[in-house]
Amino acid sequence: MKCKEICERIEASYPVAYACEWDNPGLLVGSDEKEVSRIYLALDATESVIEAAVAAKADLLITHHPMIFSPIRKVNTGDFIGRRIIRMIKADLSYYAMHTNYDVCGMAELAAGYLNLTGRRVLEPVVCELNRASGESQGFGRIGTLPRKMTVRECCAYVKEAFGLPNVKVFGDLDREVACAAVAPGSGKSMLKAALNERVEVLITGDIDHHEGIDAVSQGMAVIDAGHYGIEHIFIADMERFLSEEIPAVEIVKAPVCQPFEVV
Repeated sequence: MKCKEICERIEASYPVAYACEWDNPGLLVGSDEKEVSRIYLALDATESVIEAAVAAKADLLITHHPMIFSPIRKVNTGDFIGRRIIRMIKADLSYYAMHTNYDVCGMAELAAGYLNLTGRRVLEPVVCELNRASGESQGFGRIGTLPRKMTVRECCAYVKEAFGLPNVKVFGDLDREVACAAVAPGSGKSMLKAALNERVEVLITGDIDHHEGIDAVSQGMAVIDAGHYGIEHIFIADMERFLSEEIPAVEIVKAPVCQPFEVV
């Protein structure tokens, strides 16, 4: 199957129109005419991931986070992005990223499913020509009700089990009981205001810093920081499922799920 046909299948379910203006999804390296028989899935196009994709004899690397965000003025081996681009071109490895369009059309609902939230609704709606015409509600994050009322401490354990995490960071009273939850995979800094406006009792997200965390608590909301990778790694298994259903003739290889840091 040609690379462009795979891209079309992906974008039919995760339209690029839903991506943020600052984002850079799509085919970033390689030819859309390339024949693809094996895909390598990962969250980030690090040098080790690229080498693993090459070793696996993959034709196409698909990640959640784009390796290229800002315009590139030069491509050479003296630059860490340039080195990766050159390596992929030399290995004839095409590269595709699906970022905020997947966040809007897949990641948030998927994460809410991992947490078994009921009565789900969008936390921060996104309006574009696609849903303006259809009236369909899409956006970042989901709000819902936990399976049962639980303490923040119990909710931390619940989140760790749901996403397979060794630890989480938490802001708030561990003994407070919560039921209304919101989940915002990735960086949830921009979701804090929306969650507070919706009277969310606990926000499950990532990349929350000191001031944001204590300010949220002061306004009545606990925050469980599961890490950026901690929730978003579910992209890999979900895309394996999606691609296996959409293009069963193409082999899918997954990068191992592993936090990109260690707590010592």
